[in-house]
Amino acid sequence: MRSGAKAAIVGGAFLVVGGGVVYGGYEMLAGDDSSPAAHTRAAPVRTGPPSADEVTRTAQAFFDAWSKGDAAAASVLTDNNAAARTALAAFHDDAHVDKVTITASPATGATVPYTVKAEVAYEGRTAPLTYSSHLTVVRGRTTGRALVDWQPAVVHPQLKTGEKLTTGAAKNPEIEAVDRHGRVLTKEKYPSLGAVLDSLRQKYGAQVNGTPGVELSIESADAGTPSRTLLTLAKGRAGKLTTTLDADVQAAAEQAVKRFDESSVVAIAPGTGEIRAVADNRKDGFPASLQASVAPGSTMKIITAAMIIQNGEGGADQPAQCPATAIWKGYTFHNLNDFTIPNGTLTDAFARSCNTAFIKPVKPLTDKDIAGTALGRTARDYFGLGQDNWKLGGVKSFDGSVPQSSGVETAASYIGQGKVQMSPLDMASVSATVINGGFRQPIIVPKDLDDRELATAQPLPGAVADQLRQMMHAAATGGTATTAMSGVPGPKGAKTGSAEVDQQGKSNSWFTGYGNGLAAAALVQSGGHGGDAAGPIVASVLRAG
Repeated sequence: MRSGAKAAIVGGAFLVVGGGVVYGGYEMLAGDDSSPAAHTRAAPVRTGPPSADEVTRTAQAFFDAWSKGDAAAASVLTDNNAAARTALAAFHDDAHVDKVTITASPATGATVPYTVKAEVAYEGRTAPLTYSSHLTVVRGRTTGRALVDWQPAVVHPQLKTGEKLTTGAAKNPEIEAVDRHGRVLTKEKYPSLGAVLDSLRQKYGAQVNGTPGVELSIESADAGTPSRTLLTLAKGRAGKLTTTLDADVQAAAEQAVKRFDESSVVAIAPGTGEIRAVADNRKDGFPASLQASVAPGSTMKIITAAMIIQNGEGGADQPAQCPATAIWKGYTFHNLNDFTIPNGTLTDAFARSCNTAFIKPVKPLTDKDIAGTALGRTARDYFGLGQDNWKLGGVKSFDGSVPQSSGVETAASYIGQGKVQMSPLDMASVSATVINGGFRQPIIVPKDLDDRELATAQPLPGAVADQLRQMMHAAATGGTATTAMSGVPGPKGAKTGSAEVDQQGKSNSWFTGYGNGLAAAALVQSGGHGGDAAGPIVASVLRAG
């Protein structure tokens, strides 16, 4: 890499060359205020966005220095000299990347796309490396120079703050993850499992007798974050790891989340808590299926209904008032389009997702001095939520939060707003608890692999479980979940949800349900009504059970 780079012209794009850049047939060397040489003459400090010429020249000079392995020269062309120098030096010294050629495409405004082609060489092993990224040129705040806006993704598009590229013997041996029937699960076939498989490898790679290979990977400064393999120079021997996943259900989940951007789904076997599928379709790659912590909207009414029944404030067949609005502590809560249900029961209110019927019990519970604590206690005692003690097996999860509340937040929490937070995993577990009659902590690898202690909860009282199933069945067969659940074999039940988010134009779509031997939940951020986006995702997964 420290030897000169090759020069070429490709379709109007420019390639870095040793000592300059060829662009459109003309060689241009850095010589204005984008280079250190500019400081040899006095010049007024420039202001405003960089010009097109400054963008091109700065990018060219940066690519030239980077391609030659001159981290010092490249870093002074950025707005964060220290961070850039460290990252660019590591690109050569730690990642062992050499023979670098950078092909840049014409800029769009201040943004310059480019492709890196190089070779990774380590202890006699080599492999080609090709990837694309982009950088942005900005005006230096103090110098007025045109500079590369330094971001880790300049080096590689998958790099984030606190991460670096490194090549060597893998810290953790490879795994061959298989589903419960022994079918191999790979990132290529099941893209949503990428983060899951990385985490399982970090936790269990050595335990299942694998041997490490030689890899180019992304390594985090956080020891708890698994490395992410980018390129394999020499394969190790993978150890076999059996998971609770089901390849057929996982395939259905992968397809289902493709229907909507920013969507996530989880499926669970109710009787055991075994996770059958985990899928996400998100631009940021975040595993929201397991780790999201957002308001669950009206899907929370399952737990609220359990609280109401258990505290003697109502029952599935008992009358429930459902006016268009309900006022609490000066705040007016509305039903969708201010609908009402004259002379209805709690089941009717649940099936049609009446907000006001589930806020009314706040007042009698206040008389008992438990209004702000009853929901959290029900969530913890019967649904295993909110104690931060789930151990899925090598994979991080968010286990729900139902904090003590007061004032208007108490009423909001009853309909899944306020400070209540859940993940699709949590709400899938809620449906699983209802149909099973008791909580089984979700797991993704068998407990006997590491003999970890699983979270527990009290069984649902029989009468409570029966009434919850009655209400969820009504929602799935004659309420807001009917359309989505129409093709799911029975016995079945469901609950829709929409959660409003500050400064978000459209509500989050939630849906949880059970049927065909599975329980599942989905979240589609900015997806609108629960039955419109999250519902079809859940139904597709349940049908694969």
